[in-house]
Amino acid sequence: MRLTNLDMDALRSFVVGVEAGSFARAADRLGRSTSAVSAQLKKLEEQSAVALLRKSGRGLTLTDAGETLHAYARRLLSLNDEALSAVRGVDLEGWIRLGFQADFGEMVLPQVLGRFARAHPRVRIEGRIARNDELMDKIASGHLDLALAWDDGTASATERVATLPLCWLGASEGAPLWNADRGEPLPLITLEAPCVLRTIACEQLDRRGLAWRIAFVSPSLGGLWAATAAGLGIALRTPIGLPASIGMLDAVGHGLPALPSLGLMLRRSDQGGNPVVDYLAATIRQALHETLDEAWLTA
Repeated sequence: MRLTNLDMDALRSFVVGVEAGSFARAADRLGRSTSAVSAQLKKLEEQSAVALLRKSGRGLTLTDAGETLHAYARRLLSLNDEALSAVRGVDLEGWIRLGFQADFGEMVLPQVLGRFARAHPRVRIEGRIARNDELMDKIASGHLDLALAWDDGTASATERVATLPLCWLGASEGAPLWNADRGEPLPLITLEAPCVLRTIACEQLDRRGLAWRIAFVSPSLGGLWAATAAGLGIALRTPIGLPASIGMLDAVGHGLPALPSLGLMLRRSDQGGNPVVDYLAATIRQALHETLDEAWLTA
């Protein structure tokens, strides 16, 4: 039996279209025309010998076969990109020090480090999960080469990789623990100061004229999750890495202020020219594109 080789370009258009929620947006992101992407999808269905998409209202949705192929396609593309990175950086060696916000420790860090280590086994990576101020201090002093951190207002256009929504958080189970109509101070759960998100929470509550009190302070994100899940108060964070025991609160329904968004930046201590840093930065950007909501990403 003659085996069929799936077209990698068509697979990439398929995956980007599904995750962007629109093949027109996929065409724009990939620098192709909509008709070219449509032709690729048709070719992919011909190669698969099954329908991958079906009409749903004005849009398209995946068939059962399409869902199956989507899962495989992501893996195939990831391996393809990893292989290219390994070949192009075959002589890459050295040492790099990477810093991460705790929010991305479980969601992105294993994916990034595993992919990079397999592609570049002669590069030694020293990783560190830390608070934002510490990451910025270590980048400035040269003790870190690269850091994924919250934008403290200093990120350049090239450093900004995403803009994430902020949300109020509470325990997933149980009755709301606070209501603005009761006149009680809002119990706030925060990380130790200084903290970018703690500052935003306090500023937004003050602007709204809402009384608040610090109900629980934690030195770590794990402690913040535990206190929030226990119902000790309300926290402010992004939707990244939320445990199942914590849910996002409807701001209007709970009398809470609407929140701004928060930038995510990838900052390096040098000014470019280090191939090890270049490759790791590219790996992180790719992992974020595969993990985060399309609407949050910076083009």
